[in-house]
Amino acid sequence: MTVIEGHNSKITVYVVSCWILAAFGGLMFGYDIGISGGVSAMDDFLILFFRNVYERKKTAKENNYCKYDDQFLQLFTSSLYLSALVASFFASKAATKLGRKITMMMASLIFIAGAVSSAAAQNKKILILGRILFGIGIGFGNETVPLFLTEVAPIQQRGAVNILFQLFITIGILIANLVNFITVNIHPNGWRISLGSAVVPAAILFIGTFVISDTPMSLVARGKPEKGKTALKKIRGVTDVDVEYEEIVASCEQAKQVKHAFRNLTQPPSIPPLVIAIMLQIFQQLTGINAIMFYAPVLFQTMGFKGSGPLISAVVTGLVNVLSTCVAIIAVDKVGRKKLLIQSCCQMLICQVAIGFILEKNLSETGGLDKTMAVIVVILVCTYVMAFAWSWGPLGWLIPSETFPLETRTAGFAFAVSTNMLFTAIIAQSFLTTLCFMQAYTFYFFSAWILIMGLFAIFFLPETKGIPIDAMVERAWKKHPVWKKLF
Repeated sequence: MTVIEGHNSKITVYVVSCWILAAFGGLMFGYDIGISGGVSAMDDFLILFFRNVYERKKTAKENNYCKYDDQFLQLFTSSLYLSALVASFFASKAATKLGRKITMMMASLIFIAGAVSSAAAQNKKILILGRILFGIGIGFGNETVPLFLTEVAPIQQRGAVNILFQLFITIGILIANLVNFITVNIHPNGWRISLGSAVVPAAILFIGTFVISDTPMSLVARGKPEKGKTALKKIRGVTDVDVEYEEIVASCEQAKQVKHAFRNLTQPPSIPPLVIAIMLQIFQQLTGINAIMFYAPVLFQTMGFKGSGPLISAVVTGLVNVLSTCVAIIAVDKVGRKKLLIQSCCQMLICQVAIGFILEKNLSETGGLDKTMAVIVVILVCTYVMAFAWSWGPLGWLIPSETFPLETRTAGFAFAVSTNMLFTAIIAQSFLTTLCFMQAYTFYFFSAWILIMGLFAIFFLPETKGIPIDAMVERAWKKHPVWKKLF
């Protein structure tokens, strides 16, 4: 049992089960990120829905940088994130009024509907409808799961528990790459298996909602104090929870004074966490990570890998992603959030510049990379993914979920999720066109943003390690040299 400032807790099988089952919401998101790029490179899929891309891909002298440039093909990926953007605001209301548990259940059911529609699609309209349903499910899941994990986690393990969401995203990406590696050789319906298999993580999350309890904070805030205290004892594994319970009750009483959470976000005390939440999501996407993870198979084909080489390379990067996220789980509550973000910027900057330089000097429009250079690029991509996976990936979700006060938490986090979805959609819709237009300079573009986000982390981000979520204003924002001016 661990005791920190009256916060008693003990790790039990039930507690760990709650963390893992909820984190399957992240696996849903990761599976979709990983599956999209592989499916959009499968010939059977392209022949049925994007024949012009298929014909261009098979042209004798194709342009390495432009062969997949098609707005409708990119819409296949980006439509999901546009619908998730809108859904996140409805999810915010649902999480507040119905609770975290019911909202996660809704996310899983909608995601299952998206998987069935996508796998059964015979035309573009049904295919895009399936993507939209996927997006609504992800919007509800991404809004609720990080909040759930943050609210049920003991203070001393809050960072590690929240990062389970990102860990399961990376596991989902890896599983998707493995599935694609198998289904690419199943003709003509391998792509249907890839998309339809998305029901599995969603079904596990749905079943899990019958096992887990709602968060004590959500229960108390919705007028169920006794259930809230019972839930707190259950997730802490101890009976002496009076100090923490009284803090939750006090936070909920304060939150009741705020009638319009979204409007309250415009008040000076709410500006720092809102700015940080939005900028972290923007920067997370402008690292270029989803450009690589969405289109890893396509990207490696562009670099000259043939046959199953692209999917093998994508599996390798996916494995690196999972293992490196485990580093974050170990380090985040010891090293701190800020140091991880700054260190990773240095590592990602070097990798992106090096990849851009190699492609600029060695990859022509119609040729390929020699074997040595191709291997170097894969190593650089893995090193880049490694840095992202222990920093901007998990911390982009962790920090916004722990810095908002209860009265604006779901509303503020909705802005974080919607910003993430917006910029994910922009990257998904524009990356292949950008690659065609800017070619190797695409990687220099992302390098410039990595430099900017590193400076942002240095000057604007407070360290939140070890601070109770209801003490953030006093111990983080009011003591920060930039943000204290607003209080």
